Amino acid sequence: MGFSGLLWRRLSRVLAMSQAEARAFSARKTKVAKEPLRHIKNRAKQEAGDRHGPAVVYVQVVAAGSRDAGASVYLFSDHRRYLFNCGEGVQRLMHENKMKLSRLDNIFITRMDWANVGGLSGVLLTLRDVGLPNCVISGPPQLKQFLQAIKIYCGPMDGLSVDVRPYTGPLYSDETMSVTQVPTFTSNGPLPSLSQQCEGGESHSELRQGRTSPDVMHIPRDLRKRFSKGSPPCVISYICKLHDRKGHFLVLKAKEMGLPVGTKEIGPIITELKANKSVTYNGKEVSPSDVLSPDIPGPTFIVVECPSEDFITPLTENVAWKRYLEGKEEASAALVIHMTPEHVLNHTTYRQWMERFGPGTEHLLLNEHTSTVHNLSSYKVQSQLHLIHPDIFPQLPQIRPRDEASEVPGVRAECLLKYQLRPKMEWQRDQVTQNHTCAFVKEAMELPNFRTALEECQSLLKSDDVPAKEGNAQYPEVVFLGTGSAIPMKTRNVSCTLVHVSPSALMLLDCGEGTFGQLHRHYGDRVDDILSQLSAVFVSHIHADHHTGLLRVLLERERALVRNHNGVNADCKYRLF
Repeated sequence: MGFSGLLWRRLSRVLAMSQAEARAFSARKTKVAKEPLRHIKNRAKQEAGDRHGPAVVYVQVVAAGSRDAGASVYLFSDHRRYLFNCGEGVQRLMHENKMKLSRLDNIFITRMDWANVGGLSGVLLTLRDVGLPNCVISGPPQLKQFLQAIKIYCGPMDGLSVDVRPYTGPLYSDETMSVTQVPTFTSNGPLPSLSQQCEGGESHSELRQGRTSPDVMHIPRDLRKRFSKGSPPCVISYICKLHDRKGHFLVLKAKEMGLPVGTKEIGPIITELKANKSVTYNGKEVSPSDVLSPDIPGPTFIVVECPSEDFITPLTENVAWKRYLEGKEEASAALVIHMTPEHVLNHTTYRQWMERFGPGTEHLLLNEHTSTVHNLSSYKVQSQLHLIHPDIFPQLPQIRPRDEASEVPGVRAECLLKYQLRPKMEWQRDQVTQNHTCAFVKEAMELPNFRTALEECQSLLKSDDVPAKEGNAQYPEVVFLGTGSAIPMKTRNVSCTLVHVSPSALMLLDCGEGTFGQLHRHYGDRVDDILSQLSAVFVSHIHADHHTGLLRVLLERERALVRNHNGVNADCKYRLF
């Protein structure tokens, strides 16, 4: 028996997925598909009955703005779930951290940039597969055209109604909160359109197998024209106001008023009182203020993206912020979320605008100046596999920002950091991810029979060593950045393989969603050198799990070439097959 067979047979019992986990995975679609129907029915009951605002609401960081993960936040309430921005890798992070996609029916996009929408196609396909009936996406101009364009490889969203809520639409309100979209425009020329960013290949693609009709189609001409025209750069901010929560029923006061506390009769009476209606019982009129505590005001949080200095003046001078900058406690914002690069945060005008919100407002900062760990499960499994074969499974480097973060007043985002809005406004760090390599190794070592299996494995490795042939034995080298999973999973990624052909030439075989994130986590500070040597990309077929990471790779490669050539535009040519 060869080395590989013995290796995996010996260690499969201690490192492989348990049978229970395997059964759960195989039943994924069946189990999840029932969930949306249940919670949607419950929501309908809530809307028809007593609506008094959610008891628990918090904002949680999905991706902290780092180069490998982008910026995305998740809003949890008793009634609904919301997502602000959906870049590549967001679906995988949500799956790993048990943020249920099946309950996500509102997505808010701040800007039409691949960092904000790169994961949208994968999320929508998953929402369709789990049986969610509808999803509403709010955002800037061209969002509708973008959703139309991705149908070329996603196909029709049969069973999932995707509605686009433009910034010009009416105020959005549901049982949790009301949301106001605040557009910011700059006149310094349009941003590159999607067609310009993707230029270089014929827009002819096979539809996603099993998800679409079998025909092969072209991008419609009218859609190409709309993309090529471009539009004034626009960023959407969101003002989110939670609904007031109805006051509590005061049992002792109700007893004093002679109400039938503890009997079946009290239910309808409480419902009427919480609907702000007076009731008469045994000839005595009882008003809501007699037996209910005062309503609890709903806090406000704001999501802002200011991508460049061109947006600072139109953003900070927008009249929509006036009431939150006047210093009145009843009109203050509890939290402002800034998806803003460091050089903008350091701008005097932007800082002064932040300070005008007052001392009662917390500020959450999301950008590349963070050293938080995303995809912790990848670090964990790599640390444990490193025990088996350090050369095949090298330790993943700790990712650090290139420059030190400046002293900006606010809280730096970390993966899974929470800010609770209800019942008590406070920061919560109990779920923040930490890369404790020693703890991961200890966990593996404590598994039954692991030490014995590891020693046997290492003996086999030594006995199976094959002398290198003459020449450069280091190449070709193959790095598996994905395992061919149909969707991004906790410890698996979609199709992508990096081949080091020579010391100065690399190629990618397929390029699914999250490919750049995998590259960045694997190579750390060396990722720009790796991208600069990338000379070809082979895409086997146009399914979402084989090519949706390509645009990010090309954009980051261009960035790497500029950086490695001291800011001078270098030759950014590449080959696609």
